[in-house]
Parts: sequence; structure tokens; C-alpha cells
Amino acid sequence: MSGRLEGKKILVTAAGQGIGKATAIAFHKEGAHVIATDLNDKTLADLNKEYPEIKVQKLDSTDNNAILEFTKTLDKVDVLFNAVGFVHHGTILDCEEKDWDFSSNINVKSMYFMCKAILPLMIKYNGGSIINVSSCVSSLKGFPNRFIYGTTKAAVIGLTKSIAADFVKQNIRCNSIAPGTVFSPSWQDRVNQSPDPEQAKKDFIARQPMGRIGTAEEIAAVAVYLASDDATFTTGTTISVDGGISI
Repeated sequence: MSGRLEGKKILVTAAGQGIGKATAIAFHKEGAHVIATDLNDKTLADLNKEYPEIKVQKLDSTDNNAILEFTKTLDKVDVLFNAVGFVHHGTILDCEEKDWDFSSNINVKSMYFMCKAILPLMIKYNGGSIINVSSCVSSLKGFPNRFIYGTTKAAVIGLTKSIAADFVKQNIRCNSIAPGTVFSPSWQDRVNQSPDPEQAKKDFIARQPMGRIGTAEEIAAVAVYLASDDATFTTGTTISVDGGISI
């Protein structure tokens, strides 16, 4: 690794598995001081066992009081990577109010809470980078049976652009990444819960123009760029990392 993030203090949410974990590791390998948060004690412990230099902290990103208390323990945050997300299956007719609230809280409100809590620290030190995980299923492209997921991930793009516009003068950049289908425990769970897992896996792969699904490491590579000083002129953007599915 090149040490592109040497000395930067980075906070990662949903770091126990999938994109969050791969990104926390990539940040660490590039020289950053990483604090990895997640709601799952076990996955955090596994990450810490594998990479003892990564500091881990149990945190519910939908609990604003917990976030504010945690923020008091931080002296500086150069980069915030928001990876919390949940995929709901179904159309608007399958989305009850409780489903709407659950997905909205996880996919959007968590990022609102985290950004609002961390921004003052970035302003204090005259700069920072916020990276939010959206999805190609958003304002970029509509997918069948992804009503509330697409709606909330579109909101993430709007949230990202608004923060970028409001804080560009304070040297704070805010960008989002829009992954396509990525191999992760979450994806594997959705496959396994389908009536025919093998067919479901084939269907996921068939819809990808490249003929394969992505890896969490491929998303992490873009996150490293956005966190680094190579991206100091990049803000308010959404970078698609989706194997061409949104073309």
C-alpha cells in the first residue's frame, strides 16, 4: 500500500462485515487511524482480532443519544464513512408504514445523525471528507421490488449533495458511492432466503452487464480515493461502482 491516508483519523460505520469491513481494512492499510463501529459485538471482535490496530466501538447509528455520547470521546475526525444500510424487498404495495420507518431510519436517518454529530469536529479543524454509501438502486436507476430501498438510497444522494453545497467553504467534501450488487453477508442472506437460492444467485449475476457481482474491496478502493488528498477537488458527486448496471 502507498500510505495515501497516513495519519488521517477515520470513523467507519457498519464496519463489522461487507463493504464497511472491507473499507475499514483498506483505510487501515493505507496508514489511517481507524475507529470501526457496528451494532454487532461479535463481528467487531473478529475484525479487531484480525487487525488489532483498528479500534472498535459498538455503536447503533440510529441512536442519536448514543452517537452524541460517543462523539464526546473523539478529538478529531478527518473522514466519516457511512456504510449502514438495509435492503427491503417489495413494491410500494408490499411496504407497510413500519417497513418505511425501519428502512428510512437505517438508510437515511443514521447518516443524518452521524453527519450532524461529526461535522462540528471537521469544521473545528478546517476540513474533512464525508463518504456515504448509496446504491445504483436510487435516483440513478429504478429496480423492481426495491421500492423503499431505492427511495431511501436516492435520499442519501440528496443528503450528500446538500451537505457538499452547505460546507464547501469550510473545506469539507461530501460524496457518495453507488454500488451495484456486491458479494457480502447481506447479499448472501438474501440469496439464501429466496425459494431457490441457486436460481437467485444466477439471476443476480445475469442482470450484471459484466457477468459477475462486485466485491466489497472494489467499493473500498473508491472510498480510499475519496478519503485521500487525491480527491480534494471532488465534492457533491456520486460515483457508480456497479459493473455497468446503471448505464
